[in-house]
Amino acid sequence: MAETDRPEPIFEAPWHAQAFALAVHLNEAGFFTWPDWVSRFSTGLAQAGLARALNGGDDYFTVWLATLEALMRDQGHAGAEELAQMTEAWRRAYLATPHGAPVHLAAGER
Repeated sequence: MAETDRPEPIFEAPWHAQAFALAVHLNEAGFFTWPDWVSRFSTGLAQAGLARALNGGDDYFTVWLATLEALMRDQGHAGAEELAQMTEAWRRAYLATPHGAPVHLAAGER
């Protein structure tokens, strides 16, 4: 197959696929209904779209992740402090990771 014949990747970055899969998994596990997800995500996209055009990549999945966090927080599955701690753990991991290498949380931060 020639280089130009390869299909475009569905996700621009690995974390996009992971965020997508997490939302699907939590829905299938009964944490929320898909109609509730769609309503909240659509609202988030509309709000984000008012400030700038969304490109379907990081902008889109940043809203996806924010929607998922808000949904888990609103339904009592994760507290605001837990989410803040996890966000900080990922920030530290990202900053400590060489460019191009996969980002992993330290064992005690999972």
